[in-house]
Amino acid sequence: MWITFYVAVSAVLFIQLHAQPEFISINCGSQEGYTDPLLINYVSDADFINTGVSGTISSEENSRYNTQRQLWTLRSFPEGRRNCYKINVTRASKYLIRTTFLYGNYDGRNILPQFDLLIGPNPWGTVTIFNAAFSQFKEIIHVPSMDYVQICLVHTGNGIPFITAIEFRTLKYDAYVIPFGSMQLYNYLRCDLGSHTSYRYPVDVYDRVWYARSHWSACNFGENWKSLSSSNPDNFLNQNGYKPGEIMSTAVEPENDSAPLVISWEPQNETDQFYVYMYFTEIQVLTKNQTRQFNIMLNAESLLQNFSPRYQIADTINATTAISGKEIKFSLERTENSTLPPIISAIEIYRVIDSQNPETFQGDVDAITSIKSAYGMEWDWEGDPCAPAAYLWDGLNCTYLGNEFPRITALNLSSSGLSGKIDSSISNLTMLEKLDLSNNNLNGEVPDFLSQLQHLKTLKLEKNFLSGSIPSALVEKSREGSLSLSVDQNLYTCESGQCNEKKKKNTATRTAIVASTSGVSFILIAVGILWIFKRKQSKVEKFTDSVAVNHQIEISQQSTEKDNSFQQGTSQKYSYYDVLQITNNLNRIIGKGGFGTVYLGFIDETPVAVKMLSPSAVHGYQQFQAEVKLLIRVHHKNLISLIGYCNEGTNKGLIYEYMAKGNLREHLSGKHNESPFLSWKDRLRVAVDAAVGLEYLHNGCKSPIIHRDVKSSNILLDEHFQAKLSDFGLSKVFPEDGRSHVSTIVAGTLGYLDPHYHSSNRLTQKSDVYSFGVVLLEIITNQSVMAGNEETGHISERVNSMIPKGDIRAIVDSSLEGNFDIKSAWKAVKIALVCVSPNPNERPMMNVVVSELQEALATEVARTNHDSGADTRYSVAPVSENVDSEIMPSAR
Repeated sequence: MWITFYVAVSAVLFIQLHAQPEFISINCGSQEGYTDPLLINYVSDADFINTGVSGTISSEENSRYNTQRQLWTLRSFPEGRRNCYKINVTRASKYLIRTTFLYGNYDGRNILPQFDLLIGPNPWGTVTIFNAAFSQFKEIIHVPSMDYVQICLVHTGNGIPFITAIEFRTLKYDAYVIPFGSMQLYNYLRCDLGSHTSYRYPVDVYDRVWYARSHWSACNFGENWKSLSSSNPDNFLNQNGYKPGEIMSTAVEPENDSAPLVISWEPQNETDQFYVYMYFTEIQVLTKNQTRQFNIMLNAESLLQNFSPRYQIADTINATTAISGKEIKFSLERTENSTLPPIISAIEIYRVIDSQNPETFQGDVDAITSIKSAYGMEWDWEGDPCAPAAYLWDGLNCTYLGNEFPRITALNLSSSGLSGKIDSSISNLTMLEKLDLSNNNLNGEVPDFLSQLQHLKTLKLEKNFLSGSIPSALVEKSREGSLSLSVDQNLYTCESGQCNEKKKKNTATRTAIVASTSGVSFILIAVGILWIFKRKQSKVEKFTDSVAVNHQIEISQQSTEKDNSFQQGTSQKYSYYDVLQITNNLNRIIGKGGFGTVYLGFIDETPVAVKMLSPSAVHGYQQFQAEVKLLIRVHHKNLISLIGYCNEGTNKGLIYEYMAKGNLREHLSGKHNESPFLSWKDRLRVAVDAAVGLEYLHNGCKSPIIHRDVKSSNILLDEHFQAKLSDFGLSKVFPEDGRSHVSTIVAGTLGYLDPHYHSSNRLTQKSDVYSFGVVLLEIITNQSVMAGNEETGHISERVNSMIPKGDIRAIVDSSLEGNFDIKSAWKAVKIALVCVSPNPNERPMMNVVVSELQEALATEVARTNHDSGADTRYSVAPVSENVDSEIMPSAR
């Protein structure tokens, strides 16, 4: 077994005495919030869950935890199979999440329960209460794929689930190396090995709980160890009143100077995978004749040779790949040149949780949640609607396609006592195939939006109080046999165009009409004939007008309907006269393309870019419409902002924010002479920005958006080199399918175009992923996408051919002169090549790409902060020349 390790310097954590980081602290079962003695603000859980019963621990246990008020109350769940908290978070951020459980005989029954815990649709673990008087917690490091996290408690038939507290602690994006999935703290093994005191916030800025060996037996790995304290502890104090770095001011060493330090454990499952973080610093002032040097071994294999901790500088050693086995044994062994034994200050051990169940597509979740709210349904609908499949919501069917988001395909709300109109949120269940709303008390007309559900095959609306005409599109689908439509036993329904006013009236009115005199009947017939004549005349006029309009096929064709479609956002409409004023009569050209010419302009002294459509542009007007409609409703820091547009006759243009540094392709090619050279760190930041923008299009919008033309020239840079995606003229909005769409016309740019999409006409999110992978290879290599001859081929083929040589410097742009972190570069190359895999199913989703690139950037940022003279084979370097603030083990 070969395991690659790296050493990274821990960030110095500045912890102000009365400051509190970004915490979410929820006191379950409490009716009000409060601030605990550590100055952590706890809030009631009332806004995070709608089920469960509040409870209070017994007075005896209350006195035991008199300073920990967050443990006094809890929420139990005697009803429902799965009950879930929903906490709003920032998508793709990294969180430490801790759940606490203290039974405290709250129900007076003294029955210790056991139940399961889920994070979203995935298993977190089993909670087993062994002692009513002792609190226990479960802790996980998690990167949410949605803008919320659901924590669910599941009945297993072994007592009533309950929970005492939920805590979210925001981590920096470069904190910890997260594999695919999440990491759970294993057996509470976060150990301050040299201390006799356990610590948490404010000693630890992330509020991690560090256990002393004397407080938690699992941390006592070796009986023949002795503790060391700093020979000069005052140096660990900050000069500005910050708390001391207690955790790194102590360490352990073997009592026998020649003996190794051994840390070992036997996993419950030999297939379990672990990530281990070890923290080192030299806490003693060594004399000239003293040397501390040791090797780090894993199961008798050498991992790191001749390692020497540095004085008062915290180094973190952790594996870049997971480790597993029947026994895991680390051995720190003194070298022959060392006069002192090995030492270690602290250790953390995490077990990987494999997140095999993707969460339901967020648009579907929002829609079904809105439907539940609209009808006031009190069904046991908790947690993710579709996942895991064992907990599928009643009345739903879903599709599950590998790692894709599950989609709702059937909704059965028959005989559910629903009243009111058919809720419009149903239209957002765009993959719906079956809809059963029969035998309820629904009223009003059958809405036209039902005909827009392109996958709908069965629609049951019988036995309600619906009235009016049925949309003609539904009737037509029913006649064609593509839709099974049932509307029997309603108040009154008819096919569109066949309803008349007298049949829409109530029963008493209809009876009066039947009993009316023949004279009245004659008058009604005459009026009816006149109405029919007028109606036909109107139709002839409308048809004539329609023919006249249809002959006007030039770009200048305007209609009220098209113009109104641009009015949904906040972008302003400008006249052509305004455009001339803004651009000083189109004076300064800053770019040209297939769409048209781009001019520099100013609005209230703020520079803008004005792109005017060329009348000769192929498909130019369609792209103009598509881009306006998208950008007036989609806003993100990594997407170009549309300030306004002009849609006046043949003069059509888009007004964007001005991006001072041009596009990425110009910088890579050296054509942008005014800008500084793009370092490896700069390139990764641009890649992360672009990836975040693309991920937002895929997962952050109500309906997924496929860009279809991701390339380096469509990534623009502002004056701070923040990257933004641009040029959305080819974008596809998929209200009917969040995963794929069959396109009749293949669009994109040669070299960046997904070959699978090109050959199959099937466009998916993975098509954008392919294009982004090509851009990433450009960023890494600074080579052209398509070479001048067929032998060298596409950029992906060239890079793939170099992988077996194992020389990363031959792959990365030579102009960087090797000034980059090797592990960071390999990670970037790896994710790029996975993105351009010929098989779309092997390509990652963009949220995974974002996470991987952020880790690559974090590694490079750590390197650039290190000593220029450090040994870059292990990326060891100091944060600062001297310690004038608290030094603690920092998550890497």
